Amino acid sequence: MDEKMLELPNSWVTVKLGDFVENEKGKKPKSESKTETASHSFPYVDIQAFEENVIRTWTDGVGCRLCYETDFLMVWDGSRSGLVGKGMNGALGSTLVRIHFPSMVNDYAFYFLQSKYQQINTRAKGVGIPHVDPALLWNYDFPIPPFNEQHRIVAKIEELFSELDTGVESLKIAQAQLKVYRQALLKHAFEGKLTAQWRAENQEKLETADAVLKRIQQERTQRYEQQLADWEAAGKQGSKPKAPKSLPPLTAEELAELPELPEGWGWVKYGDLCLIVRNGISAKPEGDSGTPIFRISAVRPLFFDMADIRFVDNLAGEFDAYYLERGDLVFTRYNGSRHYVGVCAEYRSDEKRLFPDKLVQTRVFSKQMSISYLEKALNSGASRRFIESKIRTTAGQSGVSGDDIKNIPVPICTTDEQIQIVAELESKLSEANQLDQTLTIALQQAEALRQSILKKAFSGQLVAQDPNDEPAAALLARIKAQRTSANQKSALVTRLKRKETV
Repeated sequence: MDEKMLELPNSWVTVKLGDFVENEKGKKPKSESKTETASHSFPYVDIQAFEENVIRTWTDGVGCRLCYETDFLMVWDGSRSGLVGKGMNGALGSTLVRIHFPSMVNDYAFYFLQSKYQQINTRAKGVGIPHVDPALLWNYDFPIPPFNEQHRIVAKIEELFSELDTGVESLKIAQAQLKVYRQALLKHAFEGKLTAQWRAENQEKLETADAVLKRIQQERTQRYEQQLADWEAAGKQGSKPKAPKSLPPLTAEELAELPELPEGWGWVKYGDLCLIVRNGISAKPEGDSGTPIFRISAVRPLFFDMADIRFVDNLAGEFDAYYLERGDLVFTRYNGSRHYVGVCAEYRSDEKRLFPDKLVQTRVFSKQMSISYLEKALNSGASRRFIESKIRTTAGQSGVSGDDIKNIPVPICTTDEQIQIVAELESKLSEANQLDQTLTIALQQAEALRQSILKKAFSGQLVAQDPNDEPAAALLARIKAQRTSANQKSALVTRLKRKETV
């Protein structure tokens, strides 16, 4: 079941993991208390306690299986099955397994199973809730070095891991700082700070927000007049085009909550820039062929994943009106994570793709507005804060409505300045993305180094062997003798109890 073992030092032995380990699966307590009391003094070690050291309930221990700090624990059921962690005192949770290696340095075995996590997790069994495959786990070839060498190996692993963790922490701090930088960059861009010098140098290109809004309104009116003329030219067939209606303007109270903008800038509701704001289709995707339709997860802030698709049957052409067009801004209407609700990305393709009803298609009619400018503005600053304030959560799903999206306040300025903002943002964000990729690669290399350390540890290459160490074979023989003696005592006790019963 295990991958081919490297040749081990002569002082080592190999056993099947299941022949050597003591293990016990937890049980759900019959009685729990939210606080520790005299009767309920055992902390219930569930997944949250295991991963975050947060005790949520306490139990009286009746019918429970206890675990100890000297053990280590493994997640047996769920998406993280196979994950191991250091033990703690308490009543063992029903999705965890207590693991103990008698007469051995348990941390040595802990690191061995940690090195197998990826394999155990990806080969979990179960249709609904995955769980560890016992046939895989207990049939691993478990290399055992001399007892003293186990201590040296653990000490060396922890020394190297400590240095590695320090480096990883620095990389993660740099990533977090990069995220803050991106957010600050976007915030400054749409408060006019990023292009303050450009405005000072290009006064002749500036105009007021009122002038920009007036031209947008003229575009709306001209569009309606053209639609009306086309309808009349076609003999007034079909429904008469409806005159466009503006949304209620931002109130004084709403404007007071928005950040101050440079002179010549202003605020507009996003819906007043749009020709279309609508949900997608509710047809159930099936099969691996047909017309591509995006998953909800295809839309992320400033990013459209063209490969994140499923398929629907559209042979009859009933969904033809719902194809996305280049330049559409698509929003997430619902998502399991609030972080990704109400975010948007520009559709930059001519491929015919549909979108589901949990995404919202918007199409801007105005030539006064840069789509790339709007995409970035809608995902940041006051615009993002507004949509976050509208998120509602029901039955584990968080969402916003099409009306919420229409009412998002967007900062507007002249088209020339919009183009300048996009150019500066894309240049700076590109540099940040390259740095982020470098940090991600470094983190991946750190994880690869961690696995390399573990591989060397369990092949006898991490620390030097000491000829004075007692061979592992002698340790194994002693453990077997102790186990045989314990089994004999247990059998004797059982016989004596039976005689007393008779």
